[in-house]
Amino acid sequence: MSETSGVPHMSTPNVGRDEAVLELGRRVLNQEASALQRLAEGLDASFSRCVDALFHCTGRIAVTGMGKSGHIARKIAATLSSTGTPAYFIHPGEASHGDLGCVLANDILLALSNSGESPELTDILEYAARRNIPIIAMTRNPESFLGRQADFLLLLPDVGEACPLGCAPTCSTTMMLALGDALAMSLLKLHGFTAADFSLFHPGGHLGKRLRLVRDIMHSGDEIPLADESAPMSEALVIMSAKGFGCLGITQNGLLTGMISDGDLRRHMSDDLLHRRTGEIMTQHPVTIAPDAPASRALALMNGRRITCLMVVDDSGHVVGVLHMHDCLRAGIE
Repeated sequence: MSETSGVPHMSTPNVGRDEAVLELGRRVLNQEASALQRLAEGLDASFSRCVDALFHCTGRIAVTGMGKSGHIARKIAATLSSTGTPAYFIHPGEASHGDLGCVLANDILLALSNSGESPELTDILEYAARRNIPIIAMTRNPESFLGRQADFLLLLPDVGEACPLGCAPTCSTTMMLALGDALAMSLLKLHGFTAADFSLFHPGGHLGKRLRLVRDIMHSGDEIPLADESAPMSEALVIMSAKGFGCLGITQNGLLTGMISDGDLRRHMSDDLLHRRTGEIMTQHPVTIAPDAPASRALALMNGRRITCLMVVDDSGHVVGVLHMHDCLRAGIE
């Protein structure tokens, strides 16, 4: 096409430029990785003291920061809250205009500032000091206003930014983010926070579905198809048909001893089937699942065994529910 046709020429790839961009990308990543290594190597007893203070906090963790540090602070607050340590983000500018009221006497303030001299932090730091609210500072400058106000100090190594101009927060914010994760994961471990707890805080989205438990989607109470080992098959078939699961749990003295499926009925089809006892027809030692098992595990178990239904049994062997494959699919379990 000519330039007069209105369609511009297709430009050929600029190999030299692409290589320069890749080199810059690698340099930034390597520089930030090096900063994280420095941070890890420099971690000392101050970190343990901060974790201990946060662990024993009877209120919430107020996390604050300005600019890019504020964005990191917001993420740290979210991570803490989702892993068992109640926390919230407070914008230092808004704090100076009334939001200080949400910071209570039994809270702890976690303040982020690379330089430690962000003027917007002044009011919230002075407020915390007046009310004897412990202050944890995350900064590279212990002699800064923030560093001197702090009761606990999380010191960042004094490394340069990965920005080619040396201006944009890069290494500093990466270290803050990682240090916040280290705090949250340490507290998670100390609190004994489990996957079940995590599921409770994450009911929505793909992660919530993956973490749902069997007890969350199983059928219980009168919905469970059960019959005693001594019950005649004439009664058992009525129960099995009425419940609509295509299976029947068989019990003795309240404990699960077997299960009758549609396949069992076909295998024992005869003129005297209705006069036989369930104990004669059932499959012994059926596959079961615990109520606190992940629903995804139950689905995998049913797929692996080529069955469509599981009895849900507690530690004592009592049936507490029944789970059909369709229940998992309806709940979006994968």
